[in-house]
Amino acid sequence: MKIIYEDTLKHDGTPYKVTRLTSCDIDQILLLQDLVVSALEDKKILQPLTLEEFKFILEGNGLMVGAFVNEQLIAFRALLVPTIDSDHLGYDIGLAKEELPSVVYQEISNVHPQYRGNHLQKILAKIIMNELSKLSGKYSYICCTVAPFNIPSLKDKFSQGMEIAALKEKYGRRLRYVFVKKLGDVNNFWTKKVTLNMNDTEGQQGLLLKGWRGIRMEVRGDEIWVEYAM
Repeated sequence: MKIIYEDTLKHDGTPYKVTRLTSCDIDQILLLQDLVVSALEDKKILQPLTLEEFKFILEGNGLMVGAFVNEQLIAFRALLVPTIDSDHLGYDIGLAKEELPSVVYQEISNVHPQYRGNHLQKILAKIIMNELSKLSGKYSYICCTVAPFNIPSLKDKFSQGMEIAALKEKYGRRLRYVFVKKLGDVNNFWTKKVTLNMNDTEGQQGLLLKGWRGIRMEVRGDEIWVEYAM
């Protein structure tokens, strides 16, 4: 087990280490995913991966990194080099077929309920993107999907500089934001901005079809608003 990062938890100073995960870690990966799903009030906001999907990633079609405390897996993130098919997220963000091999997906990210609030999701995001640069192949785009109102995941994507490029039904007619980030891209200079309520699905879809991008979210009382720009 090669350690690629070491630190202490923000809350109590407990040491933890981060490594690249392998097929040997599959039991702990599945156990942690089950714990995270069972703790969710709304199970629909997370699309769990199957054993076969985790194996596909770990057998050379992406990478996973995990944080351990005393050999217990407490958090992980995954990147997937996707199969090119009709459901490819590159199509959702307007890429041509020849550009699809340059796309990698940010897949599932899980943090043990007892270890939330230690910024592990953000830390692992930086680590896995650094590890991505070591993979063979040239990747230009990172894509992923997030359910509306999955606030932790939405905050995570925006904090990485990812943008909403589409809002559509995926995974058996479940509504999802499609996020994208162009690797190595500099900050955009927006000339127009507008804010819409996250409940306004049609309004958001209308803007996205015209080329607007979702760049930020904010909480106003009991409502969630998304800022769009172009």
